[in-house]
Amino acid sequence: MEVIIQPNLEAASAVAASVVARLLREKPNAVLGLPTGNTPLLLYRELVRLNLDWSKVTTFNLDEYVGLPPEHPASYHSFMRHELFAHINLPANQAHVPDGMAEDIPSVCRRYEAQIRACGGIDLQILGIGADGHIGFNEPTSSLASRTRIKTLTSETRRANARFFGSEAEVPHHVITMGIGTILDTRQVLLLAFGQDKARAVAEAVEGPVTAMNPASALQMHPSAGFLLDETAASELCKTEYYRWVYDNKPDWQKG
Repeated sequence: MEVIIQPNLEAASAVAASVVARLLREKPNAVLGLPTGNTPLLLYRELVRLNLDWSKVTTFNLDEYVGLPPEHPASYHSFMRHELFAHINLPANQAHVPDGMAEDIPSVCRRYEAQIRACGGIDLQILGIGADGHIGFNEPTSSLASRTRIKTLTSETRRANARFFGSEAEVPHHVITMGIGTILDTRQVLLLAFGQDKARAVAEAVEGPVTAMNPASALQMHPSAGFLLDETAASELCKTEYYRWVYDNKPDWQKG
């Protein structure tokens, strides 16, 4: 696991964008796993600014609410259109977001996994992290071998997401999410975390034991996982000077 600490979220987002840009230039038909929420907003804006060629890229989003139509302003279909897809030349049929309106959710989940396999797997998965360590919507106690499936949201997560709705009562109780096992199958993972409220979860994920109580800790078992943090999100790590030294002394070609 690599830990990259940047002065602020703007600098960290720029580093993340450089990693994505390098991949797309080296592999124009790359397969990306994409998140939603506040964490990737600056990353997406920087990717739009870079004016990359997305014509051969395929994307898979981590999750979607169950029962929320794609046109709903709080749906992740809407989020991705507004924040990224409407501003790049990614063909619509190459952008995949789980179908939260499907009648047969288990079938949709199996098909999503099959689509990822049919594309050769995900080259780079971008992640955020919840204050309780969740990645995607894999809440604490989620199986570390889990695949794409329906999950019931915790009260904490519903409260955290209420800002995207009119009230907490309007937040759906269920989501479709990629599983932790699905995420661990990707070739590279880059987890972004900004702000003091993420510091404890980050420290436990990076330096604590691998445990389903902090789903992000499973990334310790990934062969190519990176945590890209601002100063505040890194504030509870014990080995910050070591992480800084390692990153500062990497060869230039490894820095993206």
